[in-house]
Amino acid sequence: MSELAVLIAALEPIDENEAESISATLALLSQAGDHFDEAASSVHLTGSAFIVSERGIVLHKHKKLGIWVQPGGHVDRGETPAESALREAAEETGLPVRHLAPGPLLVHVDVHAGPRGHTHHDLRYLIIGEPLEPNPPLEESQEVAWFTFAQARQRCHHGLVQALGRVEALWGDLDFSQGSANGNRGADE
Repeated sequence: MSELAVLIAALEPIDENEAESISATLALLSQAGDHFDEAASSVHLTGSAFIVSERGIVLHKHKKLGIWVQPGGHVDRGETPAESALREAAEETGLPVRHLAPGPLLVHVDVHAGPRGHTHHDLRYLIIGEPLEPNPPLEESQEVAWFTFAQARQRCHHGLVQALGRVEALWGDLDFSQGSANGNRGADE
């Protein structure tokens, strides 16, 4: 089993949807093929970021879907999903972001329909953002903002509500003196 599969298998599902998503993602990873390349298959892994700071959590209004979600997207060649989540978070918000020490913290898995008939197996990471105003480039959604967790749960796509509860609980457990949190972390591959 790959290191990424071990991390996914170690997650305790927050609901039946995540349990099914974890099972489906582990099944995908057990098959041969490039599971990161969107051109190789219509079913692939993506990486997204729950960006948190003392200001709360960042959501953006997805340009194509018109819903409030966390930043994220496709995994570029040579990237891991955790690296993709970090890159996409910075690109879509304009914020300086980083993973927790000692490494990425995988907090949620969700399988959902993507554009163009694709299926995304989204690996979602807790990311620390600088508590600055978002400043996305013009080609990205300009509707990006910090929200309290309560505000975020009211605004976000309904499929994120349970995941935001987990992120809020983890955020409360962060130990900033050590720059780390308890949870499921490690390399992606």
